[in-house]
Amino acid sequence: MAYPYRHPSEVQVLSKYFGDPEARTLKGWEARGGYQALRKALGMSPADIVNEVKASGLRGRGGAGFPTGMKWSFMPPKGDKPHFLVCNADESEPGTFKDRELIRWTPHALVEGCLLGAYAIRAEHAFIYIRGEFFEPAQVLARAIEEAYEAGYAGRNVMGSGIDIDVTLHLGAGAYICGEETGLLNSLEGRRGEPRIKPPFPAIAGAFRLPTAVNNVESLIAAAHVVQNGAEWYKQWGTEKSTGTKLFCVSGHVKRPGNYEVPLGFNFKEFIYDVCGGTPDGRPIKAVIPGGSSVPMLTADELDIGMDYEAMAAAGTMLGCGSVIVMDDTTDIVKQVRRMVDFYAHESCGQCTPCREGTAWAGKILRRIENGHGSEADLQTLMEISDNMSGKTICVLSDACAAPITSSIQKFRGDYLARMRRPEPAVAAAR
Repeated sequence: MAYPYRHPSEVQVLSKYFGDPEARTLKGWEARGGYQALRKALGMSPADIVNEVKASGLRGRGGAGFPTGMKWSFMPPKGDKPHFLVCNADESEPGTFKDRELIRWTPHALVEGCLLGAYAIRAEHAFIYIRGEFFEPAQVLARAIEEAYEAGYAGRNVMGSGIDIDVTLHLGAGAYICGEETGLLNSLEGRRGEPRIKPPFPAIAGAFRLPTAVNNVESLIAAAHVVQNGAEWYKQWGTEKSTGTKLFCVSGHVKRPGNYEVPLGFNFKEFIYDVCGGTPDGRPIKAVIPGGSSVPMLTADELDIGMDYEAMAAAGTMLGCGSVIVMDDTTDIVKQVRRMVDFYAHESCGQCTPCREGTAWAGKILRRIENGHGSEADLQTLMEISDNMSGKTICVLSDACAAPITSSIQKFRGDYLARMRRPEPAVAAAR
């Protein structure tokens, strides 16, 4: 199967040039219409750009789904303080690999999106915070930034407009918590990667305590398409409240894993069975995580829904960053949840007690159940720990840990009970 696999149901807007090495170069990108969106934007006022992105309904593609244009509109009027745009390319959610591919194949699309976004919020500097493990994408992106400077698309007097916008690539060090926007800002400043208490929000006190907008890679690239083609063009896809196309990363028990771009609202069941080919051996699907390991699981009977923010919320889960993890009936749910919880326990910054203690204790209890020494009382304890972690910390890492625990206990309780054996009283007393 040639890379990249294309399905007829896909709408290739952002992913059109995946697999095309010529699209990586400045010359190749210009031949494909590159930097025309930036040229058009520079002929508009920043307010008009923000309004166009608002009208498109574009929502942030990093997981929260907050309207991009609205986030930009929160930036205060330009005064004496510098403004910053920060691109979050620290793609660290388990199961997510869309931003990595966007950077690998179309680095200039991101540079253009950053320049356009910076102009829209009147920022003089755009920072791209990229995950340290993305060694090849970082090299590709660094070269694209150099080419943009050489061509006059970045730096002083961008495209002869009199506007100065610098672009800096900053490598992280592999901490999941730095994917949270304020933890990222602390890391960017050379501080410990710990989330900040909000308010103040980044629009008021962000990077270096100055007004900052933090946007995802996919969001910024999509915004450039909106400016180039117009809000109405973008709204031809998707639903009323979830407009446009979305990149979905698919992994797990599917015949055709990879990145797919489909309109928001696309039927989830059709996506898994038709676009992704279903399970490799035709085995029944047991569970699907629709938006990365931090969102609640769905059972095979809950897949006949739209792939949009509202439909996922109505089903009791979240679209997240579009990381679809498929598990067939051979999956050990207890083991997989324990692995997720161990990940979050390892990545907790330790700043908040419910997260620092809760993630670790949940991992210990799950390991006990996995090893056959659990009891039904442990399930209640896990639910109580999850409740104590949800909505009670500075960031949502502990909520992310709680989601797979609670959803798996509610939907796959039998899997937990099957792993339990009641020890002899003497052994129980010794424990």
